Amino acid sequence: MHIALLTDGRIPVRKYGGTERVVAWLAQGLVERGHTVTILARPGSTSPHGRVIEVALPKGRERSFDPRPLLPPGVDLLHCHFPLQPVADLPVRWTLHGNARDGEVLPPGGIALSADHAARHGLTEWVHNGLNPDEYRFSPTKKPHDLFLGRLHTVKGWDWAVRGSRLAGRSLVVAGGWRPSIRPGLKFVGEVGGEEKTALLAESACLWVPAQWDEPFGLTTIEAMVSGTPVLGTHRGALPEVITAETGAMGDSVDELAALRPTLDRLDPATIRQHVLDRFTLHTMAARYESVYAGSIGLG
Repeated sequence: MHIALLTDGRIPVRKYGGTERVVAWLAQGLVERGHTVTILARPGSTSPHGRVIEVALPKGRERSFDPRPLLPPGVDLLHCHFPLQPVADLPVRWTLHGNARDGEVLPPGGIALSADHAARHGLTEWVHNGLNPDEYRFSPTKKPHDLFLGRLHTVKGWDWAVRGSRLAGRSLVVAGGWRPSIRPGLKFVGEVGGEEKTALLAESACLWVPAQWDEPFGLTTIEAMVSGTPVLGTHRGALPEVITAETGAMGDSVDELAALRPTLDRLDPATIRQHVLDRFTLHTMAARYESVYAGSIGLG
């Protein structure tokens, strides 16, 4: 198949940009499975996996805009990474990478990121995200600090991570925007990317993901796990689909998380990493999307 992947982001990503990372990994996985891939992304984008066409999408674009003039000949299916209305004479599927607004009506053809995500949005198909393990560093030994990595926003639960780590007697590194350090054992390092992010994921003793919203997937969870780092999260959204007793723990309050934190030190880093290698790589993601594509164009 010839698959066109359309994103309104730039590839590759230097720091934040989970959707763009997933698009790049999906392109690699599809190419390695023998498909032809064209990536349509913001100017400045590059990729070794498929042809890149730089496109500047219209500001405030409508879901009904026509992408056909952007596409090269021979495309079998367009996979858009934001909601898009059906297009005449072109099979179109799109992935919902966040949560829809209350009352928002989504166009047909949507694909969710998890079973929970699909159920909450009335979608019938979902594909878990996958990553490229080669872009991460596995470390069986850890430094004496935990990690919070993400936006410093209430829904991400960063304040729970700060309070919970203090109750558990753990030092915490917070990566995701600048704030002053307000107590011993609490360190803010701002936005991180590249080797700095890779090192933090590999060397931290635990990743705190105390989400206060329904996570569509939670990409940082598998980024930590593939590095051999356990995850401490809440029972929100897709997290119960990703976190297992062998890879972390989940609680529903700061006190529960703090009480669970010591149990993670007994988990085996190699087993944690294998969980991702078995279920959440770019290869498993590409195989699942391949099945969705085939069904959409009558090959399944």
